[in-house]
Amino acid sequence: MLWMKGVFNMSSQKYAATLSVQEMIAKKKRQRKNWSEKIMPVILQLTAIISVLTTLGILFTLLVETFAFFKDVSLKEFITGNTWYPFSEPGQYGIMPLISGTLRITGIAILVAVPIGLAAAIYLSEFASDKVRRVIKPVLEVLAGIPTIVYGFFALTFVTPILQKIIPSLEIFNALSPGIVIGIMIIPTIASLSEDALGSVPIAIREGGLALGATKLEVTLKVVLPAAVSGIVASIVLGISRAIGETMIVSIAGGSTPNLGLDITGSVQTMTAYIVQVAQGDAGYGTTIYYSIYAVGFALFIFTLVMNLLAQWISNRVKEDY
Repeated sequence: MLWMKGVFNMSSQKYAATLSVQEMIAKKKRQRKNWSEKIMPVILQLTAIISVLTTLGILFTLLVETFAFFKDVSLKEFITGNTWYPFSEPGQYGIMPLISGTLRITGIAILVAVPIGLAAAIYLSEFASDKVRRVIKPVLEVLAGIPTIVYGFFALTFVTPILQKIIPSLEIFNALSPGIVIGIMIIPTIASLSEDALGSVPIAIREGGLALGATKLEVTLKVVLPAAVSGIVASIVLGISRAIGETMIVSIAGGSTPNLGLDITGSVQTMTAYIVQVAQGDAGYGTTIYYSIYAVGFALFIFTLVMNLLAQWISNRVKEDY
């Protein structure tokens, strides 16, 4: 009996020691968890603050340098002028030709990208099999990953010669070719985001349409598409913003002739292309031409901001909650 009692006591001590070790491990885990729960919100908050400060810093720089530009050029001339010749004497700084060139190329890009991107999104979301989707999705992602300078030379050396056979009056530098290529470039953006918007529509809505006797195409176009319109609008606006801000394609294939009008066969210059031209060293630091790139950049910033606000307003107006 004494022997059995001693064995029982030893087993109890070992069990207590095991519990003690387990409690220590659990305590350490709780401490690590508490530490991570305390530090992670701080890190995330710092990241958010850095993002906000970076945006404010960019805006501050644009405003300061833009005000320096308007010391030499009147705001009225800048907004309403229809001639942009900064390198003439005296310089002429009417931004309308740059805006005209930007809108022409962006308009062509949207006419190319929206139908193709939206059609691709509808096909991938509603009609494609998993096998086909696994093939097409990576191809779209490859298009999104091609450097824009490659797109620029593609527009200049491949697309433009083909278009010249169709339109003999088309110049080597023109608005049509870079507009088409920018449209191709933003197809993945519109297709991917639109597909996500279509995929977020509940299956029950599709089944309800099919139960009423509608065909698959009718359900897609009359039920699913209107239900996802807020996400689709957001994807289109993001594509427009990228088209407006595109630099290398228009710099290489669009030319450097600021002109006001609707002609898409001749050389044009966009706001971003002008910034690139001056940033290459065509103007000395502190000159009016130098400060003009900040004024053009601020105008570009205003364009993008207005479009984003408009897209948010449209999305809120047509948003559907499920």
